[in-house]
Amino acid sequence: MNNSESRLYIIGAGFAGQMIAKDIVSKKVFGTVTAFLDDDKNVIGSKIEGIPVLGPIESMADALHPDPSCDQALIAIPSAGTDRIREIYSALKKCGFTQIKILPSISQVIDGKAHFIQARDINPLDILGRTPIVIPLTKSLSYLRGKRVLITGAGGSIGSELARQLLSGGAERLYLFGHGENSIVNIYRELHVLQNEGVGQKASVVPIIGDMKDKEYVRYIISHTHADVIFHCAAYKHVPMMEENSVASIENNVFGTKNLLDAALEFGVERFVLISTDKAVDPVSVYGVSKMLCEKLVNEYSKKTKENQSFMFVRFGNVLGSRGSILPIFMEQIKNGGPVTVTDPNMERYFMTIPEACSLVLQTGGVGKNGFSYLLDMGDPIKIVDLARQIIKFSGFTPDEDIKIQYIGCRRGERLEEPLWLDEENPKPTEYKKILVLTNIPPKTFNLQELIEKLEPICTFTKGKEKLYRNSIELKQILRQAVPTLDQFYIEKEKEGLQIDMATSVKVVL
Repeated sequence: MNNSESRLYIIGAGFAGQMIAKDIVSKKVFGTVTAFLDDDKNVIGSKIEGIPVLGPIESMADALHPDPSCDQALIAIPSAGTDRIREIYSALKKCGFTQIKILPSISQVIDGKAHFIQARDINPLDILGRTPIVIPLTKSLSYLRGKRVLITGAGGSIGSELARQLLSGGAERLYLFGHGENSIVNIYRELHVLQNEGVGQKASVVPIIGDMKDKEYVRYIISHTHADVIFHCAAYKHVPMMEENSVASIENNVFGTKNLLDAALEFGVERFVLISTDKAVDPVSVYGVSKMLCEKLVNEYSKKTKENQSFMFVRFGNVLGSRGSILPIFMEQIKNGGPVTVTDPNMERYFMTIPEACSLVLQTGGVGKNGFSYLLDMGDPIKIVDLARQIIKFSGFTPDEDIKIQYIGCRRGERLEEPLWLDEENPKPTEYKKILVLTNIPPKTFNLQELIEKLEPICTFTKGKEKLYRNSIELKQILRQAVPTLDQFYIEKEKEGLQIDMATSVKVVL
């Protein structure tokens, strides 16, 4: 049976489900809508556009006999919370469905538009954790209407989701800036498919391949694109990898950010929003230090802005599902039969889904003020081992029986808990739900300009200082002297005899 002959069951006979059904019927390529499934007694037993409404959802397990090779179920209930999605998912699995899709970007659906092209396979993110906050994108992105928006790291997990949501903002032009050709072409093609299917508003989408470490190129790009708004997502971010490539981490994250800030300041960019991380708080890794320095740079440059410019950063914790995060790693380990590797039974992190984090970032970009620093409310922390068990169960296995959990210990740069803020930063609520404002704290243990000057000849070849170029030992010594938390963490791990590597005893120095 080919795709056009497959049967589709739409869960939810409300406006979103009906829009999806009309979309499928009009295009005649996605299959046949066989039925709606719903809990509303007022519509069960009726027909909508000739399509029967069956229900209640939980009672249909014995009545439906889907072909697992081709039949699909699509959950189209924008108002459903995580708990309800979990219940529906369990009911569909009992019915025999193996292909289950869900409508993401709930805020876009609430704005009155839903398209089958937006549906994706359901994954653990949809049934784990708390129910994400709903932010109507059209309203929150009104400040971008008619603007030229540039996203750095547009091919990454955060950057690409920002790009998808920005389709609803009415921007005149959307620049996708990135270093990786494959990732940029992927999101570029995806946005064109979404636009062709009627998702979002019309905007010119322009891919730009480049390296933000190239100061003159960055200056050229910002001047020629006339970007009004920059969302700076690009960064090297894998902690153990950046410990092995410490110079690259500082070169890319710190000096790349500085290049963007210099150009944004010079060419009058109206809004500059840095995406930051909890690892910038009392950092214990080179990556964490690099992001802390990025935060300080944004605060410093905000003092130089003109009247119509606003430079700010938004900090948040882990996002579920990003490339290299624990979710895809766990899923791959489960696929291979295990074990699922967890650092420590007591390790915990704050988590948020990528769409929710991006919606809040976009909202903050509009309401944020120059020189202010913002923190997303991440809720309560989750133990990594509990997350691992839930993902194993989602995959249809029993933890510790079918799939083993193995504890592997901390690697350099990792700690059991990641604080989201310093006590002195004193986060306070704003009038916007889930957005907190921080008190800016100037560096206490170093002078920012002097530290940048010390690091520059290590990252950039400088005549007369040739011996410093790419000297990772010197770089780490400078950082340890400047950042006491990094130095103390290194001392403690050295006492424990921890290997300075990622997974083996091989050392790489670049």
